[in-house]
Amino acid sequence: MNHKSRPTFIAWRFYLLLFVILLAVAGLIWRVFDLAVLDQHFLQREGDERVLRLEKTPAFRGIIVDRNGSPLAISTRVFSIWVNPQEFSPSQKEARALAKLLGIKSSKIFSLTTRNKKSKREFVYLKRGQAPVIAAKTEALYLKGLYTREEYRRYYPEGEVVAHVVGFTNVDDKGQEGLELAYNDWLAGEPGKKWVIKDRLGRIISDVSKVQDQRPGHDLVLSIDRRVQYLAYRELIKGVSESQAVSGSAVVLDAKTGEILAMVNAPSYNPNQRPVKMSNKLRNRAVTDTFEPASTVKPFGVSMALASKKVSPSTMIDTSPGWMRIGKNIVRDHVSKDWLSVSDIIKKSSNVGVAKIMLDQSPNAFWSVMNKAGFGQMTEVNFPGEQSGSLVHHNPWGQFVYVTMTFGYGF
Repeated sequence: MNHKSRPTFIAWRFYLLLFVILLAVAGLIWRVFDLAVLDQHFLQREGDERVLRLEKTPAFRGIIVDRNGSPLAISTRVFSIWVNPQEFSPSQKEARALAKLLGIKSSKIFSLTTRNKKSKREFVYLKRGQAPVIAAKTEALYLKGLYTREEYRRYYPEGEVVAHVVGFTNVDDKGQEGLELAYNDWLAGEPGKKWVIKDRLGRIISDVSKVQDQRPGHDLVLSIDRRVQYLAYRELIKGVSESQAVSGSAVVLDAKTGEILAMVNAPSYNPNQRPVKMSNKLRNRAVTDTFEPASTVKPFGVSMALASKKVSPSTMIDTSPGWMRIGKNIVRDHVSKDWLSVSDIIKKSSNVGVAKIMLDQSPNAFWSVMNKAGFGQMTEVNFPGEQSGSLVHHNPWGQFVYVTMTFGYGF
């Protein structure tokens, strides 16, 4: 090589290197300008979307209490554990630790994550209704894509005793049966909304601002007396057991005001163990089932006869020999009772005695009395599934049909 050309070659390489460096610096300067000026709004929005979130704050559901203020349904603070399948990728060891904590199989965790990752979902529940201590231990695992959400769950202190009246809510705290369903809008309230800043693990670092304050639900005060309810349920269970009956119902009313002090059914269920499927046990038989009222109707007809002045409480009626023929049909008493006063006819529940009294009364007038008393009509207690029953107005009236109605059958 010619020694005179060496300095020229070195100078050329120097300038080339200098050009490359200057070009890189110019590129960096342009990139800084692009990020700081041209793409500022886009990057700020993207950054906010990764750390700034609009969170819903659950509303506290109204309390249901009895007439004396004793709680029949209250809300307790719980947490739901959920994952973002696009972020959640635990190791076998981490999945086993989480599964043990939540009481589920680790295979279920992997199955949920894999299946929903393919469908591009970003929200999947692992377990709901968990105690705060479980939520705290879950957060302490520090797994990316694993989150907790605060919610409320209903608790029923009286359990199966008030189950058919109060009902229960589902996992989303919405009424499904009983008064929880009938008054869901009144009890539910409205959730709040707020902007929060989260870290890369999805934990809330700080609240930014409130968008909407949560509005708690209204409380619901019942006419039910918890003590009377318990006594009625205890005696009903005893009666159903002794009679070897399939089911039973009991309703206790205040005779002066008509308020319902107790309403119980057997069999019942525990509303704290939320039913997973519909069952006959969920049915409030006291309002959904219809049946013939039988001898409980007799005082209505006899009071109508007393008001007509055709009989008095002491009027004597011959009920012997314990049966009477009406057309081709026979009305019977279980035991022949001979002569009975009108008062004794009610006391001893004589079908023959009531039939003889009511044959002297107008069928249409009797129907009017029963209709005004509310038979065949809704009670307007707004209970889900309530049936009105059926009070038929026959035209013309057959004597036997009319008489059987006066002692409680045929409607």
